[in-house]
Amino acid sequence: MPGTRKLGRATDHRKSMLRGLVTYLLEKGSIETTVTRAKEVRAVTEKMITAAKADNLSARRRALAFITKEDVVKKLFDEIAPKYRDVPGGYTRIVRTAARRGDAAEMCIIELVESPEEKAAQTAKSKSSRGSRKAADSKKTEKPAAKKAAPAEEVKTEAPAEAETVEEAAVEAPAEEAPVEEAAVEEAPVEEVLVEEAPAEEAPAEEAPVEAVEEAPVEEAPVEETAAEEAVAEEAPAEETPAE
Repeated sequence: MPGTRKLGRATDHRKSMLRGLVTYLLEKGSIETTVTRAKEVRAVTEKMITAAKADNLSARRRALAFITKEDVVKKLFDEIAPKYRDVPGGYTRIVRTAARRGDAAEMCIIELVESPEEKAAQTAKSKSSRGSRKAADSKKTEKPAAKKAAPAEEVKTEAPAEAETVEEAAVEAPAEEAPVEEAAVEEAPVEEVLVEEAPAEEAPAEEAPVEAVEEAPVEEAPVEETAAEEAVAEEAPAEETPAE
């Protein structure tokens, strides 16, 4: 129950700690602390906001007696209390977070809730943002479709041009092939000339062995004659000597 927790501290120390936490919560809008302390801070903070709704001298003196900063008291009466004028209670919210490292204490964030006007503004912003996102998504989907349609039209327009180029190439093809046939006709006599000249080159090759055969006996004939003459010359003196 609020106001009965000792929080492991003496009365004076506990009251001083709560005064500081309430002051920082009203100044910053949210603070992080343990769950047990947050529950005590919530009770005191909501009492301060409810008293500030009256906006009289007594309420200001009570707030100045507990809150440690005068500018925070001014903010409480000028900004925070008018924001919750039509709200009967429940000005704060506790959101639990992870355990604290070291002693594993349960941590949480205690913060002031939004006023009805702020909630309405947030819902309007969220709706407008959703509408803008949907419009942006629709534009993104329309742009690729338009890009795909444009190349299809270009292909259709380029098809007749390609057909004309193919026809022109077909017309030019026979004209280019005609000189090739003439060149083949002109090259035919060259082959005949080569065929006719081939026997003329082979004729000297056949005559060469004939000359070699005829010359061989001519060179050997003088050798035999000289040998016969020498034999006759030697025999003639031999016959003449006995006659003397």
